[in-house]
Amino acid sequence: MAGSRALYVTMAHGSGIKPDMDDDIKTTAEVAEASALKLSGSVHTEPGAPCAETAPLPEAVSKKPIDQKSPAEWAYERLILYIKNFEETLDNDHEAAMGFTDTGGGILKIEGLGYFDPDVVTFYGSDQTGARVQLVQHVSQLNVLLRAMPKAPDAPEPRRIGFKLEKALSEGS
Repeated sequence: MAGSRALYVTMAHGSGIKPDMDDDIKTTAEVAEASALKLSGSVHTEPGAPCAETAPLPEAVSKKPIDQKSPAEWAYERLILYIKNFEETLDNDHEAAMGFTDTGGGILKIEGLGYFDPDVVTFYGSDQTGARVQLVQHVSQLNVLLRAMPKAPDAPEPRRIGFKLEKALSEGS
């Protein structure tokens, strides 16, 4: 069953059947397990390139079934995984920033990420001039371009928001 997932309809007596109504009957536990499976994929030109899609899901993400998450919560969790994975590829002179893919608004150095159920994700940060920036976006319009930006010259270490976000996620914050 690993690596595949079918959509099931839960019947009143607690079993699930595929919408095509064949004889593949599943228990409620099997349906719940299937809803927690990671559905992702990735292909790269460089074998072994790090990517969030093939990394194991943190326990904090996988403990709640996908079908029990709002679109905002599920987008928020996956954005954390993408940002953390992106940061893992950066050297010590760069930090993660976000380019606006459809507004021409420039770059937002990511300093925070949040969501508001059921369907809003927000990014907190600063632009290239240091001005405070906040992007509030509906999940249906979510486009994120992650960019490597030089860290502040006076900062001894780059800020790694992905690791902080993942830690907060695992602590239930």
